[in-house]
Amino acid sequence: MSQATALDGGAPVPDSGLALRRNVALVMLFIVGTINFVDRQLLSVLVEPIRAEMDFSDTQFGLLTGFAFALFYAAAGVPVAMIADRWNRIKLIGIACVVWSGFTAACGMVSNFWQLALMRFGVGAGEAGGTAPSLSVIADYYSPARRPLAIGLFTLNGPFGVFVGATFGAWAAANIGWRNAFIVIGIVGILVAPLLIWLVREPARGAMDAHKPADEALPFSQSLAMFIRRPSLRMVMIGSGLAAFVSYGMLNWIPAFLMRTQKMPLEAMATWFGPAAGITFGIGILGGGWLVSHRAKYSARAYGTIPALATAVLIPTFIAALLVDTWQASLALMLIPMAACTAYVAPALALVQNLTPPRSRATAAAVLMLMFNIIGLGLGPLFAGVVSDSLKPVHGDESLRWALMALMPFAAAAGLAQYRMTRYLEKDFAE
Repeated sequence: MSQATALDGGAPVPDSGLALRRNVALVMLFIVGTINFVDRQLLSVLVEPIRAEMDFSDTQFGLLTGFAFALFYAAAGVPVAMIADRWNRIKLIGIACVVWSGFTAACGMVSNFWQLALMRFGVGAGEAGGTAPSLSVIADYYSPARRPLAIGLFTLNGPFGVFVGATFGAWAAANIGWRNAFIVIGIVGILVAPLLIWLVREPARGAMDAHKPADEALPFSQSLAMFIRRPSLRMVMIGSGLAAFVSYGMLNWIPAFLMRTQKMPLEAMATWFGPAAGITFGIGILGGGWLVSHRAKYSARAYGTIPALATAVLIPTFIAALLVDTWQASLALMLIPMAACTAYVAPALALVQNLTPPRSRATAAAVLMLMFNIIGLGLGPLFAGVVSDSLKPVHGDESLRWALMALMPFAAAAGLAQYRMTRYLEKDFAE
């Protein structure tokens, strides 16, 4: 039997053993990542019952779901990723899961806006230890050619988390109350974290890179310099930041738009929106990763052309979904843009893993996620909330329709940046 690369720097592992370990690792990282996204989505689904009790504005909600979370997520992301490039990543992810889950449970015990904001700060800081270290682990379990698809499968935790969060949140609001919903999800995360540490082995760094030995970890300044020096990495930061601005703005406000503007009942949110969001976001993420894995065999330009094409599809279909009069028609039309808005995720993350050294991958992923989170998660939902509040005196409940419409110029800019990136990809891969 042929021998695969060693894990933990020990003896070579048979191919069958490595396949089992990588599959277990991918499944467990997917589960932990799903809990990560459920914690985020839960607040978006429960906004109306929470708002009814605490009486805060759309701008404040935009801060809670966006900037308050993203600021601490991004601030903690780089130092945590630097630790991940130097320490056991699996243990780090498990500890982070306990931290963010504890703060999620605490969200169910707050009594005002500022207490809830403080708990969201804690959730954001904890979740910084999830995605970037996980991407680094996956890169050391899979070869460069297989990484876009493997990362696409991993990042399905986002849409699956949206599905679980939307479905469970809507059910919980009607049956056990929004406070108990946060407590239940927090307890689940605290229980899953030890299973991750027990079941998943830490892989050897750079083990799957035929031409890249496991090098020394780079200082943050050198990791950041790679994004400045390489045009592909520079453009993926810009394009992904703008795309995240749009996708997070959509993700965080579509539930409120359907319920408030289109009068969608809470029960229908659990029955229809939860599955629709989970399936479409999953199709977008997995489809983007699969298409790039397939097309990049022939041309590295696929890392830019496929996200750009998805963005071109998103704009007219989302506008159409916003302009119809019923929640049924609106949700049906939103299926295409909800899939298209996530197609950039796996290609962008895989591109960074493939163009950076093994011991800089978690830090490099964290640098990219600074754009995802500060520009995207931090400012996208906040922008839509501010626009909605400013239009509310004139448009009332219709203000959310036009606030979401205001995201579309940013989508056009994202598509242009993604397409421009294709000019540099082949040269950067050759180097």
